[in-house]
Amino acid sequence: MNTIKILWVDDEIDLLKPHILFLEKKNYSVTTCNNGRDALDIFSEQNFDIVFLDENMPGMSGLETLAELKERKSSIPVIMITKSEEEYIMEEAIGSKIADYLIKPVNPNQILLSLKKNLENSRLVSEKTTLYYQKEFRKIAMDMAMVNSYDDWVELYKKLLFWEIELENINDNNLIAILESQKVEANSQFGKFIERNYEDWFPISEPSGSKKNSQERPIQSHTLFRELVVPELVKKEKPILFVVIDNLRYDQWKVMEHTVNNYYKLEKEVPYYAILPTATQYARNALFSGLTPLEMEKQFPQYWKNDVDEGGKNLYEAEFITAHLKRLGLNIKQEYHKITNLSSGKKLAENFKALKDKDLITVVYNFVDMLSHAKTEMDVVKELASDDKAYRSLTLSWFKNSPLLEIIQQAQKLGFKLIITTDHGTINVKNPSKVIGDKNTSLNLRYKTGRSLTYEDKDVYVVKDPKRIGLPTINMSSSYIFAKNDYFLAYVNNYNHYVSYYRNTYQHGGISLEEMIVPFLVFNPR
Repeated sequence: MNTIKILWVDDEIDLLKPHILFLEKKNYSVTTCNNGRDALDIFSEQNFDIVFLDENMPGMSGLETLAELKERKSSIPVIMITKSEEEYIMEEAIGSKIADYLIKPVNPNQILLSLKKNLENSRLVSEKTTLYYQKEFRKIAMDMAMVNSYDDWVELYKKLLFWEIELENINDNNLIAILESQKVEANSQFGKFIERNYEDWFPISEPSGSKKNSQERPIQSHTLFRELVVPELVKKEKPILFVVIDNLRYDQWKVMEHTVNNYYKLEKEVPYYAILPTATQYARNALFSGLTPLEMEKQFPQYWKNDVDEGGKNLYEAEFITAHLKRLGLNIKQEYHKITNLSSGKKLAENFKALKDKDLITVVYNFVDMLSHAKTEMDVVKELASDDKAYRSLTLSWFKNSPLLEIIQQAQKLGFKLIITTDHGTINVKNPSKVIGDKNTSLNLRYKTGRSLTYEDKDVYVVKDPKRIGLPTINMSSSYIFAKNDYFLAYVNNYNHYVSYYRNTYQHGGISLEEMIVPFLVFNPR
């Protein structure tokens, strides 16, 4: 290991000799200096790993020296040491991006702790993370063998996500590969769980508004609004901004969470299950209407369109939510906005204050959906979002610079409660599965509906009577198949081109933890 080089600047440096000897015995190399001007000359001529800087020095002050040091080499951490506990000095130093702040008199162990925190932090964290995951690996494997309820699957998925994000920060490819294999196994078992239980979540004899046996099935797309949004509306504590970010996976939310927490504090987090198909026209329409797709087709034939029908499939979300609120007996002032491009997002952010008297503002934000489709169609996005880690990073970068964040900031200033959710997630598809259908078969890569479908049984969940899971049919003999794990459904015709084009793209519509278990979050303004 290379010797760590320290520059220590203090006008009373001779009094610190015991500290310096202590560090040298620990194999640190310490260069000393008693004023800011000389410190800058030494700093420019030599390479240091870290600087200890006294705040109160005659001539050039510590804060002035700090500004010059940062201008010359901004990446070198500086630890400010001071006798003063004046708040404004602390604020100035912290605002200048110091690495640490120590109050005199300091003892050698304080100095050592600060060094380790700033220079060895990544190594220590990496070692501890590796050790903890190795222990957790066995527990996750045992949990996977025992899981047998929808709540258990939520907890297991959240645990896998926690470790995925932790491990990506230490760049241990071996551990990441092990976790990836656990995710693949988890999705395999989850697919079997859905096959065994999904139909039981849709009792044919009960309307979707029934409370009967609701504890035996999870909150799903068509029950989410009634179960989780309405109780917040009924409280009438604050106006509500209800944001539905299309296509948002749980891991993408986890990396966005810290940014939202600057303006809002989390009150409630409830993962829920997106219905099958995990596709926008089914899941989001169900979310707003409070109905299954089959009920939508029966009650609102003027709004519902099946897969093979021409025209937009999500053109009536505002009408669905208005009818839903009326059916629930909620007479509130509400508005609906769909954001599909930068200019409409900016316009809403700029005009948000005009909506302060509304009880409910619903905003559908389509960026993440566009991102997943761009990954399929644009080479540059394929490079930028080559895997889940990069996909999360790209999502976070967008969010931090988006009008959506501006809208959330405006809502916080106006005292709105914030609800964030999504309609479904996506999965990075890796493995093709051959399928054959007639010309009226739907085009989605993660599910197909039609008649005379030929498919690989092991790769799909087959539903021959769609009514049993709340789905309409194109004709009497239509069935649905849903891809499991990371499969995508590829036609036999032009198979090789199809496979090379769609492999390693983000798709939705099928059965996976990533597509089906999605976040619902309630926040209060800070």
